[in-house]
This record gives sequence, C-alpha cells and structure tokens, in this order.
Amino acid sequence: MKVEVVDTTLVTPSEPTPRHTLWLSNLDLAVPKTHTPLVYYYPAPPAGDGDGEKEEGEGFFAPERLREALARALVPFYPLAGRMATGPEGRLEIDCNGEGALFVVARADFTGDEMFRDFEPSPEARRLLVPFAASGDPPCLLAMVQVTFLKCGGVAVGTGMHHVTMDGAGAIQFIRTWTTLARGLDAAYVYPSPPVHDRTVLRARSPPHVTFEHPVYSPSNLNGLPRPFVTRVYAVSPKLLADIKSSCAPGVSTYCALTAHLWRAMCVARGLAPDAESRLRVPANIRQRLRPQLPANYFGNAIVRDLVTVRVGDVLSQPLGFVAERIKRAVARVDDAFVRSVIDYLELESEKGSQAARGQFMPETDLWVVSWLGMPIHDADFGWGCPKFVAPAQMFGSGTAYVTQAPDKDDGVSVLFALEPEYLQCFEKAFYGE
Repeated sequence: MKVEVVDTTLVTPSEPTPRHTLWLSNLDLAVPKTHTPLVYYYPAPPAGDGDGEKEEGEGFFAPERLREALARALVPFYPLAGRMATGPEGRLEIDCNGEGALFVVARADFTGDEMFRDFEPSPEARRLLVPFAASGDPPCLLAMVQVTFLKCGGVAVGTGMHHVTMDGAGAIQFIRTWTTLARGLDAAYVYPSPPVHDRTVLRARSPPHVTFEHPVYSPSNLNGLPRPFVTRVYAVSPKLLADIKSSCAPGVSTYCALTAHLWRAMCVARGLAPDAESRLRVPANIRQRLRPQLPANYFGNAIVRDLVTVRVGDVLSQPLGFVAERIKRAVARVDDAFVRSVIDYLELESEKGSQAARGQFMPETDLWVVSWLGMPIHDADFGWGCPKFVAPAQMFGSGTAYVTQAPDKDDGVSVLFALEPEYLQCFEKAFYGE
C-alpha cells in the first residue's frame, strides 16, 4: 500500500491570536511526549451525491473547505498553532506563536475496504494515514492533519495532536469545533463558551502535600521489556455485553464490567502464575471531580490515573463482579483530595528528576484500559456525513486497550487490544467464552 502526498501547507489562525507562553500542568507533563495518531474513515458518497474522483479543490472533502475551517478553529484553539518549547528552568511549555498546524493532502492506491474492513492499528497504518513527527521534543509541531483520498472515492482523515496539549475530551472539543465550522455553522452552536487554556488551576500546592500513594506514576512500575505485539479490534455484541454485566452487581458500568472480563482473558492468555500480582491502570476524567469543578470547556489534560492490584488467582477464580467492584472503587476514590495529591506527587517527582522516562514499558502482568465510552467520537461530520470508523492509527505497547462505542449504538461496543501475537488465539477463546 502506498500514498502520494499531493500538497503540504501550514495553516495559520484566520485572525490574530494571543502571543505568549502557556504554562503546562503536571498532568500535561505526565502523559507520553508524543503525538496521538487517530484516523477517521468516510466511505465514498452514493453515486450522484458527490464525486470522490474530482480534483481536490472541489466536491467530496474539498481540502480548501477543510483548511479554511481549520484556520478558523485555530483562533479559539490557538495553542495548537504554536510550538513545543522549553522554559528558562527546563520545564516544557507551549510557545503560542501562531506558526500554524500542518495540513497534508494525499492520494492512496488502496480502497477503504482494503484498509478498514479489518482495520488493525499499526506503525504501517500510521505511516500511511497520519503525518509523522520524528520527535515530540521542542520545537515540534503540536497539530498535524492528513486528508487521504482513497482509490474507492472514500476519504481518511488522520490527526496527530501532541498529547501534552490535550486529553481525549479536549481532542473531541477541538474536532467538533473544526467539523462544525466546516459545515458552515457557528462554533457557538456546539460550544457557547470558548475553550479555557489557563492551566494554573492545576498548579501544585506550596509546599506539596502528598496524602495518598501513587504507584501508577512510579517508574518502578514501568520495568517491562519491549515486546512485539499486534492490535486487534474485538466486537462486543449487545448480547455478550449483557452476559458480562449480568455476572456483576446490578448497575455496574460497562467500563468496569468489560475491563474485568478483558483482564481475566488477558491473565488466561498469558498464562500468568496464580500467585503473581496483576495491575490495572485506570484513567479517570477529573473535570467534575475537583472542588470547584474545572470549567466544562477546560482544554488540557484532566486525566488522573489510579492502580488496581489484584492477585492473578483472584482475577481468575473470584466472580467477575469481585474484579469489577475493585475497578469501580479505584475510579470512585479519585476525588479532589486524591487529584491534589497526585499533582503534588508529580511536583516532587519532577524535582527529583525521576519521572517515568520515555521508552519504559508495562510488565507482562499489567493492563491499561482507556475508555472512550460516552465520547462523541463518531460525530465528526465535516459536511459529508459521520465517519463509519474511528480508531487510533497505532498503539504504543502490549497490554494497552481502548473501549469504544460502535458507530451504531445498537451494535454494542468495541475493544481495541494490543497483545503479543503468540497469545492471540488463547485470548480470543477466553474473551468470547469459547
């Protein structure tokens, strides 16, 4: 499979924007210092509704229309037009200089079915569909987009947004603004208030005061070795999901039940020793957990991680509801006091220079499950309909998973899971109860 780049431009904000450096919080700095690659797939329109074979300047997914909307979206989201920078004391920050976001137009020699019918996130998929930055270090770009016209007339839109700029909720906020403008609507139609960029509300206390243990942020828990892995997308039908949830207490969330089920299948597939400890990394959105709450339109990283540690034997032998309840308790304990403790812990770790370094991996006993449930990832309508498929273009380590809603909610949910290839067959049998 190949793509040919047709055009590359830097899109700058359509109006003058503030010029300053933007302070990054400890939660911004605790994420991987890389671009998050996502891909949206839009099938070719029915005959007569548009022509994917037209020149790129007109018709289906006209790049000029997307560029103009992007330039307008970069006005309220002006940090994305800036560059990563290093402050006077060596701390990363954003230089809001308005230099622009990268916009690439490309043509592919493959069809949508060839790429997306059995899509698997991989370095190859990322190389083909998302612009690539050799490094996430200063003075790198913060936002990159690629519009790829496929051989069948469909289109793939690949985005690479630097993780220090935003979390998943922030990414949705930006994408929905961009797509709303591309449809010719006012951005206030979706977000009446502009994004909030001031991150000092998440500044550490002086002096820092750590009141909880936070092993999930310790480099000692990232002592695994790099292992070859592949990523598969597993459909979870409404019936399978109902069966999984029926094994848990009434009212259990989809995330807690499905993650418990995934955890058990992983322990079976990897053949972990019953007396070994297995750890689950659980992310929690803190926007509504702080007191006072963060603004609903806060644009930045507002995710705190917690760690659930359970003996493998218990994951396998206890009722599924036991594991789901442990996950639920970990998510529930992330309140204002816990969040402030995390921020202060990261402040002290930063001063000691012992934050987890890039290139460290989870051990084979561990699992990291990110939830996109409830996030309107399929609402990305540029004016030619919603995407048929949305997924990360690449995963970054074995044992990581995403739980997402299917495009049609009646189709259940999907689990994207990265695992060593030798365990796949056993995992799939355990996951589907065969």
